[in-house]
Amino acid sequence: LMAGTPYEKNGKSKPAFCAGGDVKAVYLAGLAKEGENKSLTADFFREEYQLNYQIATQPPHMPQVSIWDGVVMGGGVGLSVHGKYRVATENTVFAMPECKIGLFPDVGGTWWIPRLKLYSQWQNKNVVGGVGNYLALTGARLKAEDLMYAGIATHYVKSNQLEDMKRALVDASTAQDDTSNLGDCAASVLMSFHDHSIDLDASFLSQNRQDIDYAFDGKDSMEQILSSLESMGSDSQFGQSTLKTLQQMSPTSLKVTLEGLKRGARVPTIGEALKMEYRMSQAFMREGSDFYEGIRAALVDKDGNPKWSPASLEDVTETIVESYFEDLGANELCLVGKETAKL
Repeated sequence: LMAGTPYEKNGKSKPAFCAGGDVKAVYLAGLAKEGENKSLTADFFREEYQLNYQIATQPPHMPQVSIWDGVVMGGGVGLSVHGKYRVATENTVFAMPECKIGLFPDVGGTWWIPRLKLYSQWQNKNVVGGVGNYLALTGARLKAEDLMYAGIATHYVKSNQLEDMKRALVDASTAQDDTSNLGDCAASVLMSFHDHSIDLDASFLSQNRQDIDYAFDGKDSMEQILSSLESMGSDSQFGQSTLKTLQQMSPTSLKVTLEGLKRGARVPTIGEALKMEYRMSQAFMREGSDFYEGIRAALVDKDGNPKWSPASLEDVTETIVESYFEDLGANELCLVGKETAKL
């Protein structure tokens, strides 16, 4: 059972699965001279991805239940989305906003995002549509209705029911005889608290599915995505707002993320996806990377005005993108365990 760590905002305590302070520490380590905690740029991602892998491949009779009763972003997604159960509430705000800080949606994002079971409503109804690409590239903030619609959350429970649900889960787990029963003790409890009245058709994703698929489904490049959004015309609120959002992102992050999603869709296991992500993460730690400018603008100086380099998509060449996937040799990510990923 995992619940977000409370944080203070406007004098009130709010729970969160969110990791902003961690990436700031990595930022400082990356700027340090040799010997001044420089290894954190490698150690942080290696240990984080190894933990993601252990969560994703834990035995099914040990169900992890994560309670999303607040902000769920970045590294916090990795701690929870790979578990068997993810409970959203009316307070949930979920996003993978890494492209806005010069990084990419990692912690296994290249594995689960391309595998969202939302089939295209535009081009080919037998293939996964554009929702995953949309979420990863725009960092769109999702509410409970969106998360249930997309299958990212498994249950919806009102926040005033959470304490009762926790007690019921504890009672169910202690009542189970572990020596003779390896069944799932959480499934029936979660379903008994699930609120079936949630309106998935009213979610942002549902209301905008055709536009999302039209712009993001089956596109091989960022240029194609932008062209599709522009073709919607100035009267399209979705098209114009999404263009504005993408223009704020690191051009390098956008292209590397899209390539990572395409490759992640083809790998056979989450372990392979995480190994690829580790290569990507270490490329983003290189001196002069957009990561340092993104963190500076968002979490250090907080001016919200990053100066990306390259500054335009056209200047992010295929050679640059390919460099983010280069083999690390002896420094490759090492994972131990069996592959039984739940997403």
